[in-house]
Amino acid sequence: MSRVLDAIRHAAAASPGAKALTGPAGAWTYPELAAAIDAAAERLRTLAPPGSHGAPVAVMLENSPAWVILDLALLQLGWPSLPVPHFFTPEQRRHALEDAGAGLLIEADRWGPFQVGGATLRVTELPAPGATLPPHTAKITYTSGSTGRPKGVCLSVDQMEAVAASLVQVIGEDYAGRHLPVLPLAILLENVAGLYTTLLAGGCYHVLPPQDLGLADPFRPDLSKLAAAIAGEGATSLILVPELLRALMMVMGFTGVTFPGLRLVAVGGAKVSPQLLDRAAELGLPVFEGYGLSECASVVALNTPGDNRRGAVGRPLPHLSVTMEDGEIVVGPRPFLGYAGAAPSEGPVRTGDLGRLDADGFLYILGRRTNTIITAFGRNVAPEWVESELLAQPEIRQAVVFGEAQADLGALIVPIAPGLEPAAVASAIARANQNLPEYARVRRWTVRAPFDPARGEVTGNGRPRRAAILAAHRDFIEASE
Repeated sequence: MSRVLDAIRHAAAASPGAKALTGPAGAWTYPELAAAIDAAAERLRTLAPPGSHGAPVAVMLENSPAWVILDLALLQLGWPSLPVPHFFTPEQRRHALEDAGAGLLIEADRWGPFQVGGATLRVTELPAPGATLPPHTAKITYTSGSTGRPKGVCLSVDQMEAVAASLVQVIGEDYAGRHLPVLPLAILLENVAGLYTTLLAGGCYHVLPPQDLGLADPFRPDLSKLAAAIAGEGATSLILVPELLRALMMVMGFTGVTFPGLRLVAVGGAKVSPQLLDRAAELGLPVFEGYGLSECASVVALNTPGDNRRGAVGRPLPHLSVTMEDGEIVVGPRPFLGYAGAAPSEGPVRTGDLGRLDADGFLYILGRRTNTIITAFGRNVAPEWVESELLAQPEIRQAVVFGEAQADLGALIVPIAPGLEPAAVASAIARANQNLPEYARVRRWTVRAPFDPARGEVTGNGRPRRAAILAAHRDFIEASE
């Protein structure tokens, strides 16, 4: 049984006039959304070839009401869904479809036979290779991570909805206003923490296509258009990655635009400098840092309006247990089912992230175990810590820090705008260094072009792929020894 579907039907009876889903194609009250889910589920039954029922259904659509209705219809049918991000390369898409054993693929097609949420779609049967999935798999999410070959994280309905229910519990239903998805729905964070949480709390999910948000190219966003959409569409809540937060703050500083309707901006995906959060507060942005990973059905911990601690990523969600083993964050009791094609995961997840819990139960992230730099002086430095201070400076858009076995740390810097004066970058690095101890300060740096997704230098959510970036600058790195 699905708590989200139950919540939709309960709201349909209790608040029949309340808007549940809105977008350019129309608006759906809670009763209308329930009816649309029923209709989509029945249509899928008739379109699916005999024998394909039960195989994963791949959905490759942009953010839209159709995506939302299809996702919920698959939840109702009990068929595993496989969201395919548009930013995946063709090879990554093929791998995901084959690795998960997808039986059907749903795509936009103006001549297709399937109308959902104002969109016309095509349903294609795939030659499913019969992949092994853990029992009770409801969703397979592929994240490009730090390598180019995605892994399929398998999740049950209970695991995903436990996260959404915990978020409603710790944030409060009073914050269920008008949520505007900025991240792709194919990313688990927006799917679970955005969509499911909004519907569980009785809010309105207002979904726009990427081009309306200035995100047709997510790696080169039209920031003015994004800011105008957030202000003009009456959004009360957002989920952002740190780079988008920094970009919006830059637009606010340059244009004076404000977002008086926003009540909650959750930010995660990479470590965020406390100085950046302080500046967001000065600009009137209600930003709350969180932490999570796909193997934990998105969110593990989150600061909230009523429980916020500077420098921490919040307290762990109440349905999870978080412990430390040799400094590594371990999340239990069983936050995911396992990977597609692999043995089921029966217990806690070792995250690979270094952290600590304070006396009040707030979680702090220190970096990735595999990324830790050991300098020539034997000091251990988490590059994410240093990078967060660099990225807190308005002149710096992206940064990767290096220094393994070297006397000093260095950095590859992408300035906020092409042609920025070297003196301005140097000043920004000097300010960042003031917040760092001597052994963690950046002594050498070079400016480069933005990290290029086409060259495999960033993941789909903007995280740098360190190996690819550092390999492109081997001469500079080795020259600093």
